Amino acid sequence: MPGFTRKRTAASGYAGRRARPSSRAFSATASIALLLPLLAAAPTATADQPRGGGLQQAFTAAAERFDVPREVLLGVSYLQSRWDGHRGAPSVGGGYGPMHLTDAATALASATHHAHGTEDPRGDDARAPWRATPVPPEPPAADDLPARLRTLERAQRLTGLPAQELRESPAANVHGGAALLAAAQKRLDLPLSPDPARWYAAVADYAGAADTATAKAFANEVYAVLRTGAQRTTDAGERVRLDRHPGLRPDVATLRRLGLPAGERGPGVECPRGVSCESVPAPYQELGDGDYGNHDKADRPASQRIDYIIVHDTEGYWDTALKLVQDPTYVSWHYTLRASDGHIAQHVPTKDVGWHAGNWYVNAKSVGLEHEGFLTAPDAWYTEAMYRSSARLVRYLARRYDVPLDRQHILGHDNVPGTVTSSIRGMHTDPGPYWDWAHYFRLLGAPLRQTAGPDGGLVTIRPDYDRHQPDYTDCGKPGQPCAPHGSGAVRLHTAPRADAPLVSDVGLRPDGSPATTGVNDTGARASTGQRYAVAGHEGDWTAIWYLGQRAWFHNPAQRPTAVHAAGWVVTPRPGRSEVPVYGRAYPEPAAYPQGVPVQAVSPLPYALKADQRYAVGLRTRGEYLWATTFDPAGHKVVRGKETYYQIQFGHRVAFVRAADVTVRPSGR
Repeated sequence: MPGFTRKRTAASGYAGRRARPSSRAFSATASIALLLPLLAAAPTATADQPRGGGLQQAFTAAAERFDVPREVLLGVSYLQSRWDGHRGAPSVGGGYGPMHLTDAATALASATHHAHGTEDPRGDDARAPWRATPVPPEPPAADDLPARLRTLERAQRLTGLPAQELRESPAANVHGGAALLAAAQKRLDLPLSPDPARWYAAVADYAGAADTATAKAFANEVYAVLRTGAQRTTDAGERVRLDRHPGLRPDVATLRRLGLPAGERGPGVECPRGVSCESVPAPYQELGDGDYGNHDKADRPASQRIDYIIVHDTEGYWDTALKLVQDPTYVSWHYTLRASDGHIAQHVPTKDVGWHAGNWYVNAKSVGLEHEGFLTAPDAWYTEAMYRSSARLVRYLARRYDVPLDRQHILGHDNVPGTVTSSIRGMHTDPGPYWDWAHYFRLLGAPLRQTAGPDGGLVTIRPDYDRHQPDYTDCGKPGQPCAPHGSGAVRLHTAPRADAPLVSDVGLRPDGSPATTGVNDTGARASTGQRYAVAGHEGDWTAIWYLGQRAWFHNPAQRPTAVHAAGWVVTPRPGRSEVPVYGRAYPEPAAYPQGVPVQAVSPLPYALKADQRYAVGLRTRGEYLWATTFDPAGHKVVRGKETYYQIQFGHRVAFVRAADVTVRPSGR
C-alpha cells in the first residue's frame, strides 16, 4: 500500500509533502464490490444438502443434482477459494464459501477497516505510525447492487436453501454454485452435458465479468486447473482432489453467447497474454508552485535498471484504489489487481517511476503491484484468481526486465527498508503474514526448495502455510486475537523457548523492548522465501542472525518451518568490529554533478557485527534519481563508484558498502 504524496523542494527533492492519509478512504457507492470479513457461526446441515462424506462428497452430490460435471464444479471452486470455506467469512470481493457466492450487502454491513502505518515516498520524515478503525458506512440497499455481487441471492432462489446456509455451510454453498452453473448453461441454450469441454461459456459467465476479455481470462484459468489437476487439504482439514484432464480442450466458440463487449486493452498496456488487463492511467499533472503529481517520467531500463517487483495490498477496495490512483495529488503504482477475478488495471508505464514503496531508491528501481485486500483481515482471503493473474504478470515483468524470481528481488512492501532512522516506524507492513508466498512462488514457476544440506550455512524460511497458524493480535481492536489462519511467517525469540521474549527491533522500539504479536509488528518476523545465515541449533530450534542479534525460531524436524540453503554471505572486513547498514544505496558525494544536491546516506540504528553473517541478495553500484521537475529533461541519474550489497538483515532488506565487508560462501 502506498503512502503519501510529496511536494518537492530544490534542496532535498522530496520535502514538505502534504500529508494525505494512506488508509484508503471508504466510499459505500464506489466500493460496493469489496469488503472486509465477518466471522460467522459454524455450518449446519439442511435437508437439501448431503450429510456426511465431507466436501469431496458435497461436490459429487451437487454435480449429480444439477447435472454439472464434477470436475467443472471443482475447477471453478478452486479458482475462487481453493476449496476453503473460511468459516463463513466473506472474501474482500464479498464472496462466501468454496464457490465464492457473492452477498455484498451482507458482507458490507459487517465490514470494518484497519490501516497499517504511514510513510511518504522519500521515507525520511519523522512520522509515527498510526492505526485507525473508521466507522463502517451504511451498506447500500441490496437492490442497488449489480448482479455479479448478488450471486448468493440467485443461488437461494434456485436451490431453496436459506441465505445463511449458503453463506455458512460449505456443502450448501457448493450446491448453490452448481445451481448457478446449470442455470447459466440453460440460459445460454447449451446442453447439460457430461463433457466438461461444453461448459466453457457457463464457466466464463460465473465470474460476472462485464467484458469478454475478463470472462475469457477467468474461464481459461479454470480450464488450466482442470488440465493440471489439483489437490489440497482445506482450512477445515478435509482433503479434496481434482484429477488431471491433460487433453481437455474447451469449446471456446460458445463464449460469444454471453453477448459481452470485447473489453479491448487499449494502446500501451503492458500485460502478458492470458490475463484480462485495461488501462486506467495515473495523471502526470502540474499542480502549481513547482509541484506536480503523481509519478515521474523516466526511460527505464535505459535510464535505470529495474531490480525489484514490489507486492502490495491495497488496504482498500478496487473502485476506491482506482479513484485514488487517478488523483494527481495522491501517489501512484503501476498495476492494481482485482480480487474477484484477477482483472488488472495498469496505471503507470513500467518505464516510469511510481511513488509507492516509501523508499525513493526502491521506487526508482521497481515496479509496484497493488492487490485488493486487507492484511488485518485473514479471512478476507486473497483469491486464487488474483494470485494466478498476479503470478502471470510478475513472470512477464521478470522476463522483460531480467528480474530474478526470488525473495531478494520480489519483495513485499513490508520488506522495503526505511531510508533513515526516523522513517522506520512509519514503513508499511503489507501484504502481511497472511500472503502465501510459497504458493505464489509455485505459481511463478520458481518453487522455494531446499538447495543444500545441513552444512549449507543458510536457511530459507518455508513453513507449511495451511498448518502453520501462529497467534496474531490487533486484527480488530488493539489486543484482540486475530482469527486462526495459515501464515507464511515465523516468530523470532531471544532464546530457544516458546516462552522466551521476542527479539527487539531498535528501529521500531528505541528503548529495546521486545516485539509483539501484533499483525502489523514486523520486529520479530521472518517470512517465507527469505534467506538467513544460520547462527545455531538447539533441539527443535534454529537460530539466525537478525538485526544484529541471534534470533531463534521453532523448526522441528517433523514439521520444519525452514529448509537448508547455500549461497553468499557478508561479514565485516578483518579489523572491523562492526559496520553500518543503510536503507538505500546512494552514490558517494564526489559522484554528484553540479546542480544536484548530495544525498546523505545515513546509517540505520543497527550494526553488522564481526561475528555475524547475513545472506547476500544482490550487488549494485550507488545510484540516485534526481527528479524534481515536471519536465523530465531536468531529471538526472547519478551513478557512483561506490558499490553495495543488499542483505537480508531483518524482516526488511538493507544495504552495506562493499568496502566494509567480506563476501564468502555461506558454508565456510
